[in-house]
Amino acid sequence: MFDGRWREAVDRSTAPVGAALQRHGISADVLTATGLVSAVATAFAVATGHLHIAIVLLILTGLHDLLDGPVAKAGGTASVRGAFFDSVADRVCDAVLMGGVAWYLISTHRGHLTLLPLAILGVTTLISYQRAKAEALGIDARGGLMERAERMILLGIGFFSAAMLVPDLCVLLGLTSATAIGRFVRVWQAAEGPGPARVVAERSSRTRWRQGRVDSRWRSWREGRAAGERTSRAGEPVGRWRARRREALASRSGRVRRARERRVRAGRSGSGTSSS
Repeated sequence: MFDGRWREAVDRSTAPVGAALQRHGISADVLTATGLVSAVATAFAVATGHLHIAIVLLILTGLHDLLDGPVAKAGGTASVRGAFFDSVADRVCDAVLMGGVAWYLISTHRGHLTLLPLAILGVTTLISYQRAKAEALGIDARGGLMERAERMILLGIGFFSAAMLVPDLCVLLGLTSATAIGRFVRVWQAAEGPGPARVVAERSSRTRWRQGRVDSRWRSWREGRAAGERTSRAGEPVGRWRARRREALASRSGRVRRARERRVRAGRSGSGTSSS
């Protein structure tokens, strides 16, 4: 919801803060790394039962994730590598947080309640994969009830009381599953239109063009090499070849002449012997 419908408003409000942090020498990668550290601290606080401390640390983790983008834009350092690092760090943070919740449930509850955070983590990973795959196909898959910011807020509400945590996790699982289903339906419907199909066709045509270009380069190289060999045979070494050819012909003609002279001498000697 924040990433889709309210993204422009959030960017306008966080842009001055990002510019101020960038002026103080704080980079987006530093915010991403420190956000990962605070997520680990949050998970440790939850696992040890300090839920109220975990709320503060979770807010700190969310602020790091919220401000790394504005800092990168303010400093002009937005890059593919930074976006990749941020995305991977977000997935690690989700896994660490749910691991801390699972540890807490194992320590304080009995039964199969530890499957709740594992199920939430699985559906969360599915939502992230749906967006990444849809964007790779040229389809916008942002939006939904429970994106990462909404999940962090709802999880923090569950940390207010130990009695609220399990019902909160159940609600979180239901809304996250509804988000995954809604995103799947939206991408499925968008894929039926001509736009994404045309994008896929253009990409396949570009792939074929590149393959043809590589093949043409290979063919040109082979033809050029063959032409170069013919040129080398028909160019500079021609004089040597002709010289060897002339020597061979000269030696052959000399052999023929000498053989003819031997036959003539043999005939003369034979005629002389018969007359005697």
